[in-house]
Amino acid sequence: MNSILINRTAKIIIAFILLQTLYFKFTASPESVYIFTKLGAEPLGRISSGIIELVASIFLFVDKTKFYAAFTSMSTMFVAIVSHLFIIGIEVKNDGGTLFFLACITFILSLFLAFRYKKDINFLIK
Repeated sequence: MNSILINRTAKIIIAFILLQTLYFKFTASPESVYIFTKLGAEPLGRISSGIIELVASIFLFVDKTKFYAAFTSMSTMFVAIVSHLFIIGIEVKNDGGTLFFLACITFILSLFLAFRYKKDINFLIK
């Protein structure tokens, strides 16, 4: 399979996962409010993480920012995974661990892309 197709597929999966959670964060769904209340970051953390994920989703598809977007996505998912493991729990409000699983998928794909795009780190110096 072509590496461009692999990269594009990873970007689409990451963006889809990140963007589909925005509705819940920005509309203050009970699950999102519960999570961020338990983290002590409601509402600022919920809204801020939504904005960061929205920006990362868009910038994944911009050539000069794709590394930084992948790194940002990877970082936010790392925080989500650690939060699930140590504070929230893997299963949130009987979701069967879906949010945790999606965070893991997004983290792995973002790590993959960040590694693939590491040569783009110094784009400002060129």
